[in-house]
Amino acid sequence: MFSILIMSFIIATISIVVMLLASILSLKKNTDREKNSPFECGFDPKTKSRMPFSLRFFLITILFLIFDVEIALILPMILIINFSNIFIWTLTTLSFIFILLIGLYHEWNQGMLNWSN
Repeated sequence: MFSILIMSFIIATISIVVMLLASILSLKKNTDREKNSPFECGFDPKTKSRMPFSLRFFLITILFLIFDVEIALILPMILIINFSNIFIWTLTTLSFIFILLIGLYHEWNQGMLNWSN
């Protein structure tokens, strides 16, 4: 019992020493301006901060988030069909899809889905 404890301690000590040596030896000493500067959405933080930003990027991002949230809300509806009242489930699902279709029509009407611009 005592020898197993000593062997475990020796193995743990050797493992720690090997990991520390590997960590010290694998450090890269090359540092430059790009590596030390923070990454902010692809923009260089050392330039002027009031650069014009494309509104199209925000619209595409909002569309992505909306459709991402829609999927997160529709998937549980499919899973609970067997555990709920079919009339209430159908009414809820159809109203949710109707609201999404109204939103899609509004986006289409406003030209947000016109990708050629």
